[in-house]
Amino acid sequence: MTETIHVEVAYALPEKQRVVKLEVAAGTTALQAVTLSKLDEVFDELTLGPDLKLGVWGKSTAGDRVLVAGERVEIYRPLLVDPKEVRKARAARAKAGRAEGDQESEASSGSASPD
Repeated sequence: MTETIHVEVAYALPEKQRVVKLEVAAGTTALQAVTLSKLDEVFDELTLGPDLKLGVWGKSTAGDRVLVAGERVEIYRPLLVDPKEVRKARAARAKAGRAEGDQESEASSGSASPD
């Protein structure tokens, strides 16, 4: 008799999430569990394949990683925006705001001086 383990596969969009509980054969890989979950039938935009970004309990992992009982495989969506670019833009806005604040304080201190 083949030993089985219980695992979960999760995928989420902002408006819709799904966690599928599976009983799989010991030795099942993360990508095999994702395929068995059939989440691509629930989410039209999800395309299963070897280039899928996966994780187990929030840590990135390869599709060929063998699962252990109780683990949850997470399917990650591609990023819409590069986090580095977001940080650069936020820093530029903050710098511009500080420069604008400095100019305003100089203008107000200059107008307060007596003639």
